[in-house]
Amino acid sequence: MQFQDSPYRYQRRRTREIVIANPHQELKLGADSAIVYQSMITSDTLDTEACVKQTLDLAAVGCQLVRITAQTVRHAANLEHIANALREKGCHVPLVADIHFKPEAAMEAVKWVEVVRVNPGNYADSKKFKTREYTEGEYASELARIEEKFAPLVEQCKLLNRTLRIGTNHGSLSDRIMNRYGDTPLGMVESALEFACISRKKDFHNFKFSMKSSNPKVMIECYRLLVARLNELGEDWNYPIHLGVTEAGDGEDARVKSAIGIGALLCDGLGDTIRVSLTEDAPNEIPVCRELLAQIPALTQTECDFKDAPLSFDPFDFSRRESLQVSLPTGIHCGGKQTIRVLGTSQQTAACPPQPSKPEMVQTEASYEHSGIWEVDPRVDFQLPEELCLIAIKDELDLPVISAYRLLASCLKKKDCRYPVLLKDTFTPQDSLTSDIALLRSSVNLGSLISDGIGDAVLIRNEQDPSKAVKLAYTILQAAGCRSFKTDYVACPSCGRTLFNLQSVTASIKERTGHLTGVKIAIMGCIVNGPGEMADADFGYVGGAPGKINLYVGKQPVKFNIPEADAVEQLVDLIREHGKWREVAIMADAHV
Repeated sequence: MQFQDSPYRYQRRRTREIVIANPHQELKLGADSAIVYQSMITSDTLDTEACVKQTLDLAAVGCQLVRITAQTVRHAANLEHIANALREKGCHVPLVADIHFKPEAAMEAVKWVEVVRVNPGNYADSKKFKTREYTEGEYASELARIEEKFAPLVEQCKLLNRTLRIGTNHGSLSDRIMNRYGDTPLGMVESALEFACISRKKDFHNFKFSMKSSNPKVMIECYRLLVARLNELGEDWNYPIHLGVTEAGDGEDARVKSAIGIGALLCDGLGDTIRVSLTEDAPNEIPVCRELLAQIPALTQTECDFKDAPLSFDPFDFSRRESLQVSLPTGIHCGGKQTIRVLGTSQQTAACPPQPSKPEMVQTEASYEHSGIWEVDPRVDFQLPEELCLIAIKDELDLPVISAYRLLASCLKKKDCRYPVLLKDTFTPQDSLTSDIALLRSSVNLGSLISDGIGDAVLIRNEQDPSKAVKLAYTILQAAGCRSFKTDYVACPSCGRTLFNLQSVTASIKERTGHLTGVKIAIMGCIVNGPGEMADADFGYVGGAPGKINLYVGKQPVKFNIPEADAVEQLVDLIREHGKWREVAIMADAHV
């Protein structure tokens, strides 16, 4: 299967054009159109005034597509008033109705908005987490039932000239898909294709796909597999796709996680719309979208290709490249089964010196200048030293970082060489990048390669502040799922379904639990995003009803209807009961 023409040369995937239209505005997706950025408001959909204000705020910062939840028919019906009020104010940004569980809500929403987003995992199925074997006949019967539920919406979209987004989410697949494919990228793809087949059967083609996950590596695999499957199905399956890392959280962590997942795929040439999901005020998402898109030309190239260099990794199934273990001058081991290490420049090493006796600290684990790195140009036949060492790409090489290291991994595989590899975020260090742009560039380059399974150590040089650079290296490794130096949070960005203030609650939970290295906590505003989409979180804090919280261990609910005022402390008690709690004093001297 193939999802791109070349892993070494950038070429944007050519899709069919779809049109999102209202009487005053036409937004084109795919083909030669620029990549569109979008966001979602957080107000209650029944509060027309608040929804209009938030939409106007988003439009003012350049948001091109605004999503609004429509959880019931009543909420969907109010989209008429929201749309009318916006048009009266001269705002014609297209609106998307976000539908979960309620086909009847979709049938109402399609009357008033330009796009309807459905999640195949819960549009026609109520999830019961049941294990069951399906015969071929039973499976066919299930598909007929799904078509009966979904076809009326397709017919209305065709009649009213609407657009569909067929959006699967990791962790929210139907029991039927879970039983056949598991909670896997393949399951997500096949679930979406079932709904696409129904649309095509009705000769409706004005739709796009999305495959979202809170885990960037899973998200990357899903989109690559989707495009490969579309290519297999035929040239006329070239539908546009929307990119996003769901439940990314807030602050630097969310921006790094989003840059890894979205940026890696943009560099692969995939993506026609994007959203950077932040547990922050929605307008904050748009500048990040714009800045991330602006970095892609500098991180890719269209000139050279290396057609004779086979890919060294499976783009649809993550596995880390096999390497031998080498000892760094600090006595720390790198490569083999070791975690990915953080090397530093002399300035970074002075700011965050190696302290092998305190592995919990944010530190450089060896000096780049004093670790005997063997640097090569992978475009020419290079020699390797007899003594085992770290291999890296030479500085000032006129190649994008991602292309160069993929080529290096291919060369090392042909040589049957398992020397460990040091990843650099840039070959031409610059002192003109601001910290927010350095974060995006470093995250895209290093995160893409780590998600390909390449790399045994990393070096950050885009960020000029030595301490910030070292911390950014750890943040990228944690976001990519490689190592943990602090608590990991999965937090949805809020919407009109949310049953508590996500921003303030997330801040409270972080204040109480931010020192718990190796613990993953999911903070979900409603049952739509929990429990399924909490993925592999250890503990979950989920809105169950207004003012009431349900607590989870993994995907299992264990405490129900806890008053919100008590819920954070009860979460702490739950973490303590399961042996994951550590007192802050234990971590008092760590750089966290």
